[in-house]
This record gives sequence, C-alpha cells and structure tokens, in this order.
Amino acid sequence: MTKDANKKALLFIFITLLVDCTGIGIIIPVVPTLIQQLTGGSVSDAATYGGWLTFAYAIMQFVFSPILGGLSDRYGRRPVLLISLLGLGIDYLFLFFAPDLWWLFVGRLIAGVCGASFTTASAYIADISTNENRAQNFGMVGAAFGLGFIVGPLLGSVFSQFGVRVPFLAAAALSLLNWIYGYFVLPESLSKENRRAFDWKRANPLGSLLHLRRYPAILGLVLSIVLIYIAGHAAQSTWSYYTMEKFKWNEQWIGYSISFVGVSVALVQGGLIRFTQKLFGPKKSVFIGLCLYVVGFTLFAFASKGWMMFAFMVPYALAGIAGPSLQSLISGNIPANEQGELQGALTSLISVTSIVGPLLMTGLFSYFTAATSPVYFPGAPFMMGAVLTVFSVIIAYFSMRKHAVNP
Repeated sequence: MTKDANKKALLFIFITLLVDCTGIGIIIPVVPTLIQQLTGGSVSDAATYGGWLTFAYAIMQFVFSPILGGLSDRYGRRPVLLISLLGLGIDYLFLFFAPDLWWLFVGRLIAGVCGASFTTASAYIADISTNENRAQNFGMVGAAFGLGFIVGPLLGSVFSQFGVRVPFLAAAALSLLNWIYGYFVLPESLSKENRRAFDWKRANPLGSLLHLRRYPAILGLVLSIVLIYIAGHAAQSTWSYYTMEKFKWNEQWIGYSISFVGVSVALVQGGLIRFTQKLFGPKKSVFIGLCLYVVGFTLFAFASKGWMMFAFMVPYALAGIAGPSLQSLISGNIPANEQGELQGALTSLISVTSIVGPLLMTGLFSYFTAATSPVYFPGAPFMMGAVLTVFSVIIAYFSMRKHAVNP
C-alpha cells in the first residue's frame, strides 16, 4: 500500500478497535453486580467467579489464537478480523439473556474462540509499519484501548441506571455495527507475496510458542511482556471489586474511574509515546515504563481514600510507554511473512497470563478480604503486580544486554 493508503488503513483499524474497546468498557462497571445477582454472593465471592469467567475466555483464546493467526497469514487479516468482531457481538447477546451463571460461561467461551481482534490488528499494524513508526503505530492500539475505556464505562454507567443487563445489549449493538463497518471499509493489509501456507503443526498453541525459539534474541523480551500482563491483572481483574470493597463505590463511580484510566492511557499511548520514542528510544522507554509500573502498583495497594486512585493513575498511565516499546522490539526482529504467527503466539502467551493472572489476583483479593483472613489487605494483588514487574525489569535488562536486539 502507498503511504497515504497506510494512513487510511491505520485510521480504519484504529476506529475498529476503538468501537471494540468501547463495547468491552460498557459492561465492566456492571459485571460484579450481575454476578452477585445471579449467585447471591458477596463482593469477594463475585471476584472469584469473575476470575473463573476470565479463565474460560483465556483458555479458548489460548487454543484458537495461533490458529487464527496462521489463517490470517494464509488468507489475510481482513476475514479473520471480521469473524472475531461478529463473535464478540454474539457473546454480548449471550450475556444479555443469561438466566444463570452458566450462560455467562458459554458467552465467554464464544468470545474466546473469536477473540482475535487484537491479534489480527497487531499483525495488521506490523504489515503497514516501518522501523521508524512501528512503536508509534503499536501505540495506536493502546490509544484505541484508552479512548474506548473513556467512552465505554461512561456509557455503561448511564445504561446501568435502566437495568444491570442493558449495557450488554448496548455493547452487542456496538460490536455488530463495528462488524458491518469493517466489512465495508477495512482494506486487506497482507499482500499475496507475503502470505504463507497454513501449517497445523505451527498453528497449535505449543507449536506456535516453540517456533519462537528460532529467535533467541526476543525470548527474554517475550517473558518480560508476559510478566507485565500477569501483573496488569492486579488492576484489570480486581479494580471493580477492590474499589467496591475498600471505598464502597457503586457502578457509576466505577465507570467514572475506568473512564479516567482511559483518558490517561489515551494521552500517553496516543500522544506522549511519540515524544518518548524520539527522546529515549524503545530500549530506554521499556525500563522507564516498567519502573513507573512498580510505583503505580505500590501506590494503588496502599491508597486510603477514593480520590487517591485517580491521582495514582498518573504514574501508572505513564508506564504505558513500556508495552508498545517491547512490542516494537519483538516485532522488529521477525520476518514480514511471520508477523501473523508471531502475534498469534504472543496472544497465546497473553491468554496464558489471562488464565494465571485473574485467578492469582482475584484469589489474593478474595483471601485477604474474607472474614476468615488473618490479615485484611485488599491491596495484596497490587503488591503482587509490583513484585512481578520488578522481575520483568531484570529479565528485560539481561536479555538486551546478552543479545543484539534491533530497535
């Protein structure tokens, strides 16, 4: 594609991800309440079920992401992305009509099978990026995530006033409209000469992960990003439960806080990262960002007032320069015709973190907030996030010191 076509394609993928993330953001404020209604349990109990729901999604994504990544390398990014968007819309309809907890699990399984939107979008971005703008373009994924979590939770807060299930119907409508939008406007990014034959041996999760051994320079960086994603579930998997338990927030305040998270992330990854990449370069950006994550997690863990969660979001959001920089370093060391497989492997690994992370973090939260706990410490998941990020810093440092990683 031409330079002008690349810009238009990047805009298309950004809007697609923005609508996708908005749909996800709409339902976050009401999920704990819906689980409580269906189970009749406490916030601690709801957190445990929430962790298992994420587990169900992640298992299916772990199995199917490398398959869809391989299919996108064979048939192109566009058809795989459209299938994933349709699946997400169907998932929200299952959640809207769910008469009991098992329906929630069925919906999450469907979403996990089709949850390739970010995988394929990352491969799409890699297709149209150069070494100079790769980290900046990957930052657009974070910006879409951030903006989606500005609009989504606010809409979720508004719709929740009409019933706890209404946000799910709104999310389904957005996702299906997004699917229609993508069908008509999203161009194909992978040229036919850069496609490869589909190989089931490389498309299974273990085969896809083992394939990464061909590139020893990136293995340490991959492990580093895996630890970041596990640590990130301290916030992603427990934020609603933590703020409900410690500060007695309702669905509206949860929505407002997550929207503030979205504003912060969008400002950093949609704008600031352009300057940090020029000022520090991707390697230094990784270490600065990871250190800021440690600070942010620690501050969250010991917040004593609700307003502090907003203030402490500043260092946590600034830490967002680390992720796109790591992705840029990893992607820059892989051939063009294997980017889909790479992103599929990374998504499989991220799915593993979504298996381990939610169960670990919600388990810690449930244990340290239960009436039988020897110590009451709701911030335990955030401290675990800080510890894991410290290990991520160490691994990234020695990996880049040992191997010649191309920026």
